[in-house]
Amino acid sequence: MANRKKEVYKPKPMTEGKRNLIQGLLQEYDIQSADDIQEALKDLLSGTIQDMLETEMDNHLGYDRYERSGESNYRNGTKSKTVRSKYGEFKVDVPQDRQSSFEPEVLPKRQKDISSIDDKIISMYAKGMTTRQISETIEDIYGFEISEGMVSDITDKLLPRIEEWQNRPLSAIYPIVFIDAVHFSVRDDGVIRKLAAYVVLGINEDGMKEVLSIIIGENESSKYWLSVLNSLKNRGVQDILILCSDGLTGLKDAISTAFPKTEQQRCIVHMVRNTLKYVANKDMKSFAKDLKTIYTAADEEAARKQLKTVTEKWSGQYPSAMNRWHDNWDAISPIFKFSKEVRTAFYTTNAIESLNSCYRRLNKQRSVFPSSQALLKALYLGTFEIAKKWGFSGRTEGASRILCTPERGKRPAGSYRNEIILSGGLLWNGNIRWSLQNACGSFWTSMKERIAMTRMPGSSRC
Repeated sequence: MANRKKEVYKPKPMTEGKRNLIQGLLQEYDIQSADDIQEALKDLLSGTIQDMLETEMDNHLGYDRYERSGESNYRNGTKSKTVRSKYGEFKVDVPQDRQSSFEPEVLPKRQKDISSIDDKIISMYAKGMTTRQISETIEDIYGFEISEGMVSDITDKLLPRIEEWQNRPLSAIYPIVFIDAVHFSVRDDGVIRKLAAYVVLGINEDGMKEVLSIIIGENESSKYWLSVLNSLKNRGVQDILILCSDGLTGLKDAISTAFPKTEQQRCIVHMVRNTLKYVANKDMKSFAKDLKTIYTAADEEAARKQLKTVTEKWSGQYPSAMNRWHDNWDAISPIFKFSKEVRTAFYTTNAIESLNSCYRRLNKQRSVFPSSQALLKALYLGTFEIAKKWGFSGRTEGASRILCTPERGKRPAGSYRNEIILSGGLLWNGNIRWSLQNACGSFWTSMKERIAMTRMPGSSRC
């Protein structure tokens, strides 16, 4: 898909009236530079709003400003108001009436901003700028001050949207779900702590990636994960075929309780990395090659034989290196129920780790978040920012995109849809690449057969 470009404004044809108006402005304001044009526009805008306010008051009272009238309501002075615009700040005198019944439309009560600054602040926040940076940038560009507190207040308007997004209905079945944690520093009662943001990423039946949830947590336990999984169930998830994670504490017991038929797959890449921590540099290449013979074996029986062989070969030099493979074999072995082409789709958490890496890059300027709520806002906006970049990155059709719909099935065409529908395929490498065609048939045929089985009364899934 080609990159989308913003439409560039095309000036309307020059007319004699416009030419005379421009010449008048040049003379009236002695315009010599682009800055002079900005100042002239600000003056014209303030004057126009002032005249519109006066006209609105005339219409409200039913007579012109200098007319006599026997009406009980009448003008009662003005109230100065500072207005922020894209051209900078200016003051207007808002007319008042005796009965305080005047409700201006051009500049409603309590409105001081006509610059769409809220959207700009949220956009900057989504791109990882701190509240201080946003405040300074707004002042540099527009010439008026925005306090850090005001930036927080504006981004707080997202909280209802975040809650809606976190509780939106989900699909009944997800062939694959990934869960991983990304850690950030958060200030809590004056103390800086590391908090984990647990990201739940699903692959739906259409082969599309979907961020299901983002949860800010302090620790891991079976009880904690059971609440997370039950939340997914309450939002409509009935079944997960394969759940891939990296040994999150308590997740194993929780998934067995919430989704007892789900295959639990430990990330093989993490298993390899953790194993090689015990290995000297000179042996790493050879050890990694031997480990590969385990997870690329034709079936589980062959894999067990290779596990025994590798353990015996290296136990003399590294007696503890292979312990995790033996202890976690029940979470490693599910990959052998599938073909080698299919295994690639879920034996690693690279997909979600890449997503987490994007979160970190977006928030690299925020060394410490002022609260867990601020962290959640940043990750929520970051999700949409990542989706936007993936959607218009110029990669070939089939490149993955995050689905971040506020509510499935109730979105207008084109909105929030930063995804290309996949025809199926083999998942990723580190840069989130989907290889299509070759594995299309084998993977999604297998998945959909299993999905169909779950929907048959009395069926049991292998």
